[in-house]
Amino acid sequence: MNKKAQPDRSVPDKAHGDLPATARSLPIALIRARERVMAPIRQMLSDSGITEQQWRILRVLSEHGPQDATKLADRACLLLPSQTRIVQSMLGKGYLARATDTQDRRRQTLSITAKGQQVIDDNLDRAVEIAASYKAALGAADYEKLLDLLEALDGS
Repeated sequence: MNKKAQPDRSVPDKAHGDLPATARSLPIALIRARERVMAPIRQMLSDSGITEQQWRILRVLSEHGPQDATKLADRACLLLPSQTRIVQSMLGKGYLARATDTQDRRRQTLSITAKGQQVIDDNLDRAVEIAASYKAALGAADYEKLLDLLEALDGS
């Protein structure tokens, strides 16, 4: 019998107190899952010449329309200083446009350009396939439940 040994989840690791074993560590499990989920997305994006952070910015602006940098950073899960650098690069490549807010001239609004939207459009079929593969692997109900549980962890 070459059955893989499963860790005993009921016995705490005495050397580490009540800290869960790494095999049952939520942070490690999330990182492991993120890497598996992102692998096909990274492949898709490498063919397009954009990063996953740039993809998230394009997706958010395509879905939600023009917005200020703070809201964009929150929705795209980016730290504002990192996003500032990424946005500068995307402005230079013509994927984004920046305009002064008409209500508050101190604020600026970012929007996706036709060139940026083309990146979304060019990858839409593959992105839909990838998303469908995750749903198929988990089943529709568990897929939605996982998203709900992750949202609950986020406090949203």
